[in-house]
Amino acid sequence: MNKNLKQANSACGFSVAPMLDWTDKHCRYFHRQLTNQAWLYSEMVTTGAIIYGDNLPRFLGHNPSEVPVVLQLGGSHSQDLARCAKLGEEWGYSEINLNVGCPSDRVQNNMIGACLLGHPELVAENIAAMKAEVNIPVTVKTRIGIDDQEDFETLQNFVEGLVKAGVDGVIIHARKAWLQGLSPKENREIPPLKYDWVHRIKAEFPELDIAVNGGITSHNQALQHFESYEGMPALDGVMLGRVAYEQPFILSEVDSLYYGADITNVSRLDILEKMYPYIDNHLTHGGKLIQVTRHMLGLFHGLPGGRIWRRHLSENAFKQTSGIEVVQQAYQMVAAEIQRMEDRQ
Repeated sequence: MNKNLKQANSACGFSVAPMLDWTDKHCRYFHRQLTNQAWLYSEMVTTGAIIYGDNLPRFLGHNPSEVPVVLQLGGSHSQDLARCAKLGEEWGYSEINLNVGCPSDRVQNNMIGACLLGHPELVAENIAAMKAEVNIPVTVKTRIGIDDQEDFETLQNFVEGLVKAGVDGVIIHARKAWLQGLSPKENREIPPLKYDWVHRIKAEFPELDIAVNGGITSHNQALQHFESYEGMPALDGVMLGRVAYEQPFILSEVDSLYYGADITNVSRLDILEKMYPYIDNHLTHGGKLIQVTRHMLGLFHGLPGGRIWRRHLSENAFKQTSGIEVVQQAYQMVAAEIQRMEDRQ
């Protein structure tokens, strides 16, 4: 299904959501073997970690093959955000994204994440400051509201401020966030989804690139948002999070479904063979096997042997002496299970 989607920023086409402790550079390299076109995101990195930390490679390092790749920043001080956005551009990121969606107490206490929805003027100021410093797109990932906000106009006014500040695109998680009383996990599941609000924002701001996030678990669901929705305009992009991480092989369909790429069917073994040199290089430079393989546990999700794959890696990859043979052994066990199931049929 070729939608002739533009790739101006991550609010266009398909993107994999930023996820703390998950979408690190090893995860992104793995995902890039499955899709050439999807926008990949860093974990959220706070401005304080970048400015006051002493390990920029840890926070900003990435593989050139990850492009297009987005640096998501957490912060609320315009000067700090502008400085970090510039560093992100210098380190080769394709885009800077401001987190206005994370509801955890840890970030609220530092005026980061969803609590910024209560300070729309400050967010607009932050966007304008970053736009003045970089030549790459600046986008926002946000919720549709917080706490007792129930009116669409509040979201509309928030986005209007972003547009005036020069934002390039907005990714909207179609749930509001409760800043108190719900855990981050509950905030991903309990507040009701309002996809119509996201499409209404597109109707109000037709020139702005808008993507939707939240509750999407399949390509069929995702592709529906590229069509008219209840009489409102189609969106420009979709973002998938946990399903893409837990069932990563669905990313192998992204280039053909969303970008019309003419690709032959890729197999999970093909992906493994692409990962072997990367894993070997990581181990050669003192890395641990589990740092890479923990992101690959879902590769065989839904197939015979999928649990065997996950169990073997989980029980062995963390060991100090574990090498690439652990991954090869796990695959051999999967292949044997698949063959056993075929023989029974």
